[in-house]
Amino acid sequence: MGKEFQGKLEQLDANRWRIPAGSVPGMRVDGIIYASEPLIAEVVSGGGAVQVANVATLPGIVGASLAMPDIHWGYGFPIGGVAATDVEAGGVVSPGGVGYDINCGVRLLRTDIPAADARRRLRDLVNQLFRDVPVGVGVGGAFVFDGDRMRRLLADGARFLLAEGLATEDDLAATESGGRLDGADPDAVSETALRRGADQCGTLGSGNHFVEAQVVEEIYDAASAAAMGLETGKLAVMIHTGSRGLGHQVCEDAIRMLRGAVAQYGIELPDAQLVCAPVESPQGRQYLGAMRAAANYAWANRQLLATQIRRTLARFFAGDPDALGIRQVYDVAHNIAKIETHQVAGRARRLCVHRKGATRAFPPGHAELPAACRDVGQPVLIPGDMGSASYVLAAADRAMRETFGSTCHGAGRVLSRHAAIQAARGRSIEKELAAQGIVARARSREGLAEEQPAAYKDIDAVVECVVSAGLCRKVARLRPLGVIKG
Repeated sequence: MGKEFQGKLEQLDANRWRIPAGSVPGMRVDGIIYASEPLIAEVVSGGGAVQVANVATLPGIVGASLAMPDIHWGYGFPIGGVAATDVEAGGVVSPGGVGYDINCGVRLLRTDIPAADARRRLRDLVNQLFRDVPVGVGVGGAFVFDGDRMRRLLADGARFLLAEGLATEDDLAATESGGRLDGADPDAVSETALRRGADQCGTLGSGNHFVEAQVVEEIYDAASAAAMGLETGKLAVMIHTGSRGLGHQVCEDAIRMLRGAVAQYGIELPDAQLVCAPVESPQGRQYLGAMRAAANYAWANRQLLATQIRRTLARFFAGDPDALGIRQVYDVAHNIAKIETHQVAGRARRLCVHRKGATRAFPPGHAELPAACRDVGQPVLIPGDMGSASYVLAAADRAMRETFGSTCHGAGRVLSRHAAIQAARGRSIEKELAAQGIVARARSREGLAEEQPAAYKDIDAVVECVVSAGLCRKVARLRPLGVIKG
């Protein structure tokens, strides 16, 4: 399928663009793209607008087919895409609206450790993290889950680790959905997926996954930052990873299974990568059961990584984790489909909300938020590239009204991995980062090359767009000190 956009694109305001329903055949709703003028050209040239229009053809879709300013080309859905389908009106669920890395997400740890102390021994700290955290393609770790223990982990997610002494109630409270989705079905996960995941819970993986030591550089909203435990000049650690090989296999299995469902239910699609089935169909329930299990695995994965990193920091800085103030700020999912109730045309409707490369953003007062943040809104964690910055935002009321409680998830790629590696020929990304005072370790030169800063959009521009659009408020800016990658 080509990436050339043939439809109409109308500018609604400084941060929103509309593809009117009907301007591309089969669209049931409008497409709405959140992007500033400097960002929209790449959205169109990169094919994102085509995929937004294609998603608007899905049965049961309501509101609009949405895209965040970090949008780029993905499998079926664009990365940065959001779509909600009405469960009671034959709405579908699509693996392309979740992606292969189910519940890829971000966890942020705050500390009382002065970043200046980390800088003095930064290379040693990064090397220690690189030794302690398993990284790389197919790499396993110290934790092995099989048989009944794997079934319990898939059913209960991070909560399963509570009895193992590898999680706390505070960790779970500061995790989206408490680190567990109801309705997970371990029986829907294939033996191949189970084998792939047996020793990968508690590992980072490769690609754009990372552990990053950061300094809280700037506070924009003092009250929200205080509620989240963020202080300028203090060390923070950000973890970005997902469900590893298990989640990838769950997606692969589902796409194969759902190809027949499209014809069975008479669904017409402009792109075969949008394979789907009604949420309430046997195939839809099977995929959701397996997807929820993979999401639970991902929350357990980030929980185990956080536990290992707490231990590393405690040893490195010769202190108790509690005395060092090592606590979780929040954990958010990026690639997930969840059944939620939202207002549509003045009526509460039960929806299947797909967020692919998009972050849940629930506003102040929402019952699902932890008590510490309920008055300020959900923490939204937005990682940038290795050389710039990451942001902590707070969700605003407008996100619930306009985007089914969703916002961007990162900077968003502008170069494919292959193009980024080509662009890095003859250069040392490690040395370029070192010249900025950033220590980077990876399994290979290609790992750093494909994730180089030039491969991503300007994180400041992406964040400014969702803030100007009223979806979020800026809370804090975090600057990278050191990073490990696969």
